[in-house]
Amino acid sequence: MPDAPSVAAMWAQDRASRSLGMELRASGNGTATVAMTVRGDMINGWDICHGGLIASLADSAFAVACNAGDVVTVASGFDVEFVQSASAGDTLVAYASERTLRGRSGIYDVTVIREHDRETVAEFRGRSRALKR
Repeated sequence: MPDAPSVAAMWAQDRASRSLGMELRASGNGTATVAMTVRGDMINGWDICHGGLIASLADSAFAVACNAGDVVTVASGFDVEFVQSASAGDTLVAYASERTLRGRSGIYDVTVIREHDRETVAEFRGRSRALKR
């Protein structure tokens, strides 16, 4: 449940996350938890979840975490490392947390896990930039 007005407004309009079936489980004070169940149409030619969709889940959690301060903030870049694969039916959970915030710039880490076994699937580091609005 979003607690900052900008998070609520952003999530309500986030058609991309919604189309992927993402669920915002928690947000607040530079943190967020977002989940997504891997569907059959998310599977690549090797019968595993497409990495871009895992990155999208992490990016959505990052977006919520960096907007939890109620200042409109966007990504300026990110890096992602895939540790394990995910399969159809797996529920992935992305846990985002603010690492540092200085002026209009921030750094956030996101860990994506498979919910059923708590194994790490990916590690993501996002860089944010607050807009002058």
